Amino acid sequence: MSAATIPHTAAASGRRAVAIWLFAVAGLVFLMVVVGGITRLTESGLSMVEWHPVTGWLPPMSDAAWQAEFDKYKNFPEYQKVNRGMSLDDFKTIYAWEFGHRLLGRIIGLAFFVPMVFFIVTGRIRGREIPWFVFLLAAGGSQGLMGWYMVQSGLIDRPDVSQYRLAAHLGLAFLIFALLWLTALRIRAEGRPAAPPAPRGYRLPAVLITGLVFLQIVIGAFVAGTNAGFAFNTWPDMDGELVPSYLFAVAPWWLSFFEDITTIQFTHRITGYLIAGVVLWLFLKARQGTGAPKTAGTAVFHATVLQVLLGIATLLMVVPVWLGALHQAMAVVVWAAALTALRQAWAGSALRG
Repeated sequence: MSAATIPHTAAASGRRAVAIWLFAVAGLVFLMVVVGGITRLTESGLSMVEWHPVTGWLPPMSDAAWQAEFDKYKNFPEYQKVNRGMSLDDFKTIYAWEFGHRLLGRIIGLAFFVPMVFFIVTGRIRGREIPWFVFLLAAGGSQGLMGWYMVQSGLIDRPDVSQYRLAAHLGLAFLIFALLWLTALRIRAEGRPAAPPAPRGYRLPAVLITGLVFLQIVIGAFVAGTNAGFAFNTWPDMDGELVPSYLFAVAPWWLSFFEDITTIQFTHRITGYLIAGVVLWLFLKARQGTGAPKTAGTAVFHATVLQVLLGIATLLMVVPVWLGALHQAMAVVVWAAALTALRQAWAGSALRG
């Protein structure tokens, strides 16, 4: 092995380490989304009525500290209107989910910041890339602020968070995941042979499915934020109608997409059907290709089929916690597959259209 080959190999290994790190952080974000979904489904998100982003690493450590936290909770609408008479042990259960959610956010911050500094110092993150990684760090920090902004909306009058803020919080989480995932894919591809070109016509459904999946995730947040999933628990009809006769019940009509549970759930269903159609289109195009584009398109197809089945089951079973959490987890898998297909649409030499 020549002297020139050794540093090249070391540099490639260092870049692979950066890609692995980014995939790992994306995995932590995936876990964060799942824990956040469970926190929502168990109605635990308003159990912590204060935010201490620097000092909040430990839960209450004594009986007196637990009682103090419980007394704070009693001053807010969720206890007064929903959980009056709750025992301290029941409070500890919901507190544990919210505490775990916040603690995981702190762990993600450290898991990103410390390796980032190391990779910058050792040159594995190149100088021109530093602003991008600082931006990723800032995006992660902004999610903590968005989470507290969301929680505050449930501490005023009604004992539930704003569906608008919930959608912003969840949407930002998926955008952060996308930035991590796409950056990791780009770095992993360095030094590898060029991917085979995607088949002609692959690019348009890849773009459409990425946009539609993100839209569906946001709509899903409105379903969760308005508890729309607990209504119309039949399929394919909604209370005996394929198209409910009482859509757009809120004035002005366009607010129904955000505040009327009938319209929100119907929109979620219709978007799901549209996604299924575009995914089938992408799958058929992918089968005309080879290598990574074919694999990515096939992965999107299989993940989407499973997600549709999970969505129907979640609805019919009236959103049990375990199934609702699995449905949200599968949304991340579909999102990752769609992002990978999107990247493959531009990979390789140009035979695409």
